[in-house]
Amino acid sequence: MFAVIKTGGKQYSVAAGDVITVMALDGAPGDAVTFDEVLMLGGDSPKIGAPTIAGAKVSGEIAEQTRSPKTIAFKKRRRQNSKRKRGHRQDLTLVRITAIES
Repeated sequence: MFAVIKTGGKQYSVAAGDVITVMALDGAPGDAVTFDEVLMLGGDSPKIGAPTIAGAKVSGEIAEQTRSPKTIAFKKRRRQNSKRKRGHRQDLTLVRITAIES
């Protein structure tokens, strides 16, 4: 059985035992987290929500709080002696999916 959940403005297809990387969630490693926005449940008899499935939830636990690799934003204007270099690292959370309940 798998589910499609929505968190952080993105959609993820998950199954029990998967480890997914999502935008930063509050909590420490080992804390339980629940995703209530379940858009679809797949398996023998799939269910599609409109837009979500009432009563369905996906449970997981926070495996790690981490950050993405650095992204460099470099802008240069030719012949103007003008340039700008900025870096950014996004905060991420690794979540281990433990159960899918319908």
